[in-house]
Amino acid sequence: MSSWRRRSGARAPVFVGLLLAAAVQGGCGYSLAGRGSFLPESIRTIAVPLFTNQTSVFEVEQQLTDKVRSELIGRGKYRVVPETTGADASLVGTITSISIAPSAFNADRQATRYAVTVVVNIEFRDLANDKVLWSNPSLSFREEYEVTTGTGALDPNAFFGQNQNAFERLSQDFARTVVSAILEAF
Repeated sequence: MSSWRRRSGARAPVFVGLLLAAAVQGGCGYSLAGRGSFLPESIRTIAVPLFTNQTSVFEVEQQLTDKVRSELIGRGKYRVVPETTGADASLVGTITSISIAPSAFNADRQATRYAVTVVVNIEFRDLANDKVLWSNPSLSFREEYEVTTGTGALDPNAFFGQNQNAFERLSQDFARTVVSAILEAF
């Protein structure tokens, strides 16, 4: 038993040394994802005007714009405004298409699940230098939902009226992706 104590006692300084090394390494520059920014220091105010909607779906641009604004505000580092006047940068979006297609069927070949796809053209511009910092002309997001009773399953207006939870998930995912791409240079 005394030989065990001698061996474990010899390990104590090594263990303490490892703990100290780990504590020192804690300040090595690593941080949690989603909190950094690769934007120029001059950008403090970001304009996010209401997105343009080129589809026939009513008011979808309002929810997507609101989610992006909220996500930027949630990052806590930038002031977000709806107009470009006095802003350092702008984030402009154009919703170019919305489609709904069946994604699952039952034994009777009736659709039981649908997928909605939203395509948006996004551009983030440094207004002081008139330089595009990030853009994606066809950013696509897809969300699936179960068929609800009623008609018009392939009508986008019916989808956004009856399936708010699915659109809420889609718009939140869209906002996180856009803001992360801008701030974290992915």
